[in-house]
Amino acid sequence: MTTIDKATIAKVAARYARTGTKFYVRGKLGSDPICAQAAQIATGEVVDVGCGRGQMGLLLLDLGKATRVIGYDWDREKIEEAIAAAEGDERLSFHVGDTRTEEIQPCDTVLMLDVLHYLTDEEQDALVQRAAKSARHAVIVRELDPDRGWRSSMTRAQESVTTFFRYNVGARVHIRPISCITERLTAAGFTVHVEPSWGSTPFANVAIIATRS
Repeated sequence: MTTIDKATIAKVAARYARTGTKFYVRGKLGSDPICAQAAQIATGEVVDVGCGRGQMGLLLLDLGKATRVIGYDWDREKIEEAIAAAEGDERLSFHVGDTRTEEIQPCDTVLMLDVLHYLTDEEQDALVQRAAKSARHAVIVRELDPDRGWRSSMTRAQESVTTFFRYNVGARVHIRPISCITERLTAAGFTVHVEPSWGSTPFANVAIIATRS
């Protein structure tokens, strides 16, 4: 698996103006396993759906994994931080966009990290289908697995708290079986595997890695 060195993490964090965001980015990139999992697979032109503050796109560029990143999110405050962090780098483009309706332009890799569970069944299916249609190489999803026992219960509780206090802008926490995602990606011609993505946390996050031959 791709190793993310501390110097690269520090370089990404330094792009952000707010001290709190610098600490958040350092912690996220240094401890969240999805960062290394995504960096192992992502390549070329990347569309980051629900990109938040944009730290994954910056990381992929600094690691030489991405050549260009387009990110969007419906949280305007986070996008404003992403835009400020990307200032002067023409390879990065961030904007406010609704994951339920935004078109995904043709690209090599689509990222959807911790996004789908804020959408209805129909919205989730439509987004996965748009991603599969647009990605030439890979679709990388991180989602909550409802079939991981106590981990799933902990994750549901944590997501309910973060949406209630508006840390994450979502109207609901709507978790479905992981097979709802994997079956659609497989039907679209991807080879799909699922692996744990919770690291040292008590949560039930899994990475869904879908690649084309």
